[in-house]
Amino acid sequence: MEEKLEREKKIEGWLPINADRSAKWWSSAFHNVTAMVGAGVLGLPYAMSQLGWGPGVTLLILSWIITLYTLWQMVEMHEMVPGKRFDRYHELSQHAFGEKLGLYIVVPQQVIVMLGGNIVYMVIGGTSLQKFHDIVCPSCKKIRLTFFIMIFASAQFVLSHLPNFNSISGVSLVAAIMSICYSTIAWVASAHKGVQENVQYSNNATTTTNLVFNLFNAIGSVAFAYAGHSVVLEIQATIPSTTENPSKVAMWKGVVVAYIIVALCYWPVAIIGYWMFGNEVKDNILISLEKPTWMIAMANFFVVFHVIGSYQVFAMPMFDMLESVLVRKLNFEPSIMLRFVVRNLYVAFTMFIAITFPFFGGLLGFFGGFAVTPTTYFLPCIIWLKIYNPKRFSLSWCTNWICIVLGLCIIILAPIGALRNIILEAKTYQFYT
Repeated sequence: MEEKLEREKKIEGWLPINADRSAKWWSSAFHNVTAMVGAGVLGLPYAMSQLGWGPGVTLLILSWIITLYTLWQMVEMHEMVPGKRFDRYHELSQHAFGEKLGLYIVVPQQVIVMLGGNIVYMVIGGTSLQKFHDIVCPSCKKIRLTFFIMIFASAQFVLSHLPNFNSISGVSLVAAIMSICYSTIAWVASAHKGVQENVQYSNNATTTTNLVFNLFNAIGSVAFAYAGHSVVLEIQATIPSTTENPSKVAMWKGVVVAYIIVALCYWPVAIIGYWMFGNEVKDNILISLEKPTWMIAMANFFVVFHVIGSYQVFAMPMFDMLESVLVRKLNFEPSIMLRFVVRNLYVAFTMFIAITFPFFGGLLGFFGGFAVTPTTYFLPCIIWLKIYNPKRFSLSWCTNWICIVLGLCIIILAPIGALRNIILEAKTYQFYT
């Protein structure tokens, strides 16, 4: 028994999530910014063009409010049991629903969010690198997207060997700064370009079917823009905690700062981007912008640096999960070699899938609706209701049920539109071009 406890202690000290609990509140701020801002912000003007002014602005602000509320719930629940910390999303779910059911509810969804996010970041990283290359050297020979995704992946092969979550703080800080830079460039360059001639704000779908499916896809794109919840408990696990100064105080401070930054990144890009280009805006706002050339090149370069950090924030909990299974269930010894093999294989897998299916807009909508929605919009509410059991029809009870109903609508509608977009693009797509 003593030997078993000693081994468990050794494993806990080796796994990347809670190996180092020395983070400050600002670490949680830029981890959260890095986890959320990225793929989402570039697709928001396009989502607005599918939704229109009223529904678009409403959904953008409503999503911000709901996800801030559910994030607050998770921060509060991190240490609700005295003397215990729920360092991982599935541990909180297991406390609410039981050992097995809690695992089955959260782990598949969390894996889809983080794995899906990493695949999308691979695609964005490669696409932005390609755009940067084409702008800087228009006379150069065109290089296939496949090779740019591989170049982006090479950085991940190196950074993935940083040992724990706290060790990627520097990477995350740079990524957060980059997100602010390219978001600012996106809306400033849009405003500089001005309202386009004959701009129209009506949906340009040719049939009712296209209109409905595009609307569903846009809902998923907005949902994906707030994708940080799947790693929030893991981020909080890096913050020290005492009875006098629990981790939720520092974590919440970081979350509030992060959400202010998110609003300053998202809202101007979405509103100004749509205002300037109307229904002709591309699914990546930077593609719609061609001048000033140097500014667009820099924006794409900043995107690359941002998604390098975003990939790491999403990958670290995946590494923790994989390494935990290997050492706990399959009895591998915690070692540098095990970590080296596991992490390289994971990066290689995400690279392969990204190269094979680089459908940017469709991927955003699909992963946004199918995976991000439960972990972000309504699962924290269900756990809250299960654990705290607020009085029926009280403010807490009503608020949580409203979030659950809206979340269920998103998870039903968004993947339908996204899957259709992926199928349409796949008809004309040639693999590995």
